[in-house]
Amino acid sequence: MPEAIHQFVELIHRAPGRVVLVVSGGGSGAIGSLLTVPGASRTVLEVEVPYCQRAMVDYLGGRPDQFCSIATSRALAVRALHRAHDQAESDDAAVAGIACTAGLKTDRPRRGGHRAHVAMQTDERTVSYSLTLVKDRRDRHAEEQIVERMILNTVAEASGLAERLGLGLDRDEPVERAETIAPPAWQDVLLGRRDVACVRGHDEQAHAVFSGAFNPMHIGHRRMTALAREILGERVHFEISLVNVDKPPMDYAEIEGRLAQFDPDQPVWLSRAATFEEKSQLFPGATFVVGIDTLRRIADPRYYGQDDEARNDAIERIASRGCQFLVFGRDMGTGFMRLGDLDLPETLAKICREVPSDHFREDISSTELRRRG
Repeated sequence: MPEAIHQFVELIHRAPGRVVLVVSGGGSGAIGSLLTVPGASRTVLEVEVPYCQRAMVDYLGGRPDQFCSIATSRALAVRALHRAHDQAESDDAAVAGIACTAGLKTDRPRRGGHRAHVAMQTDERTVSYSLTLVKDRRDRHAEEQIVERMILNTVAEASGLAERLGLGLDRDEPVERAETIAPPAWQDVLLGRRDVACVRGHDEQAHAVFSGAFNPMHIGHRRMTALAREILGERVHFEISLVNVDKPPMDYAEIEGRLAQFDPDQPVWLSRAATFEEKSQLFPGATFVVGIDTLRRIADPRYYGQDDEARNDAIERIASRGCQFLVFGRDMGTGFMRLGDLDLPETLAKICREVPSDHFREDISSTELRRRG
């Protein structure tokens, strides 16, 4: 280990703060540097290397759009922060999640530049660093050294240190930094101190709730909102859950981007409600605005441990809280699907109201829009 890195890691180990580190695709040298310098237990709570795609999906709790991206690094850092809180002692200094995804020189052709994305998630902020290395300028070992130093610099930042290692980059290889500092309400929801918070518009009782990721919001969402308001005679509130089934967790930068899509006076709630049974506890008596694809998932036993009885019990609890569903059909790839095309449990069918296809038809999806960039 170079003496400069040894001395730098010694500074890190003497500083307050502890981290969980997640590394995938490159930068694993940072793990060795942190662990081989005496005092590592004062800094490192846990290290994870989810290298293959299946391991990454398992760690995130859902499949990312891209495995090497700044969004994926930030999501990994959120998961790492939660792990850090689980592992830390009550008298520990502040903790952080640090994550890296990288696509570096390998033994097969790689499209595009060689990339590294490092993210830091603390209770208060999301910080990210992105670097594109000029292809074939260095060998794999040299690229790994750069990413190792990026990671160690981020750990130093999490520990409150001002010192940084030089990366040895050329002028045409800038590192892009982004930072989002979260308001207290965002922090409370992300850290589980609150189950729900109104973060946009007026904090009032929600009688009509449109739950979704809105990644991105598109014309279909806007038309559904307008029709729901017309049909229900109620102002539509939006709800974004930071905890989702089959999706990676959200960080503060992601929250900021999602909220920017809404008008300032539109009521938007952040929650930790991953399921509609949980949402019905937060919004009793509400009508939930849903697409047919969402309703199909609500009825799918797969999301209840393949247990029909558990599914039926959850739906009964939704109904008992006075909640209903306003359902919009859509093309699911095999033709336009309507409410009558689903085999629903009786209790669920009774609390569903369909918007006819001649009133609404927008065959568009956020997933497809993301794929198109």
